[in-house]
Amino acid sequence: MTSEFRIRWGWLKTMYGFTVLVAGGYGLGMIFVPKLMQPTSPTCDPVNFGVLGSVYLAFGILALLGLRDPLKFVPVLVLQLVYKTIWFLGVFFPLLLTGRFPASEILTVVIFGLTVAGDLVAIPFRFVFTRRTATQGTTS
Repeated sequence: MTSEFRIRWGWLKTMYGFTVLVAGGYGLGMIFVPKLMQPTSPTCDPVNFGVLGSVYLAFGILALLGLRDPLKFVPVLVLQLVYKTIWFLGVFFPLLLTGRFPASEILTVVIFGLTVAGDLVAIPFRFVFTRRTATQGTTS
């Protein structure tokens, strides 16, 4: 089945590895050493911060599984692509255009930008959006 599609195996595994390191590592830090990872903003709610850390850690764990079975876990990369694109459109650009984006968060922009670009290259969109029957496999 996968021979019909152009699969960039190296890119897929690179993006899973990047997600394990960045999202998983950041999530671990947010859960286990929140004082070190917490932004300087006094308005950061510890419950929401913990939820975000849990989500990042979950992305890292699922990406770890994606290293073993890349096509099965492509939805993890698709979700990552979608939420980061929404963040750019709904958070970053409006704050940037109004001059309210904090310069201290430029690393977030770089990491999100690299992730979006990498996911766009890695995700086999034809494979993702092609209808398959229950009898067709997803691996060759």
